[in-house]
Amino acid sequence: MQDYYNIRQPQPPFGGMFGPSQPGQFFPPGQGPGFFPPGQGPAFPPGQGPGFPPGQGPGLPPGQGPGTGPPPGRPPSFVPQQAQAQQTVGALAVDPGSIRRCMFRYVYIWLDNGQQFWAWLVFVGRQSVAGWRWIGFRWVYFGIDLRRIVSFACF
Repeated sequence: MQDYYNIRQPQPPFGGMFGPSQPGQFFPPGQGPGFFPPGQGPAFPPGQGPGFPPGQGPGLPPGQGPGTGPPPGRPPSFVPQQAQAQQTVGALAVDPGSIRRCMFRYVYIWLDNGQQFWAWLVFVGRQSVAGWRWIGFRWVYFGIDLRRIVSFACF
């Protein structure tokens, strides 16, 4: 009786669908089977790919993917009182679930260093947020650690 694990099965040639190559053959960085020069391979912009319309991807609402641009206009012209805001006094970080409801809305953010600004969040992760920050005359893309946010209020 033979042990199943001692039976050697024929192996396909190394290289597979990328063409023949020899086992142990190494290629310089940026060369070899499966490498495509920039702009000439099967690369897709973030949030897109086969079967996904632009700005959409798995689990993203239509038109609200990573390619979403800045908000439709200027932020509100007032500065909210911090008393209206969701405070995180004594907490180590803002809870992602609490700030997620502010995605794709105007949100006023107060940071631990005293900075405060209007933002338009397009991403909320476990430890950070990203989106567009109003710098007084235009929107600029930014990202920040949730531990830096002291409080926020969305509108």
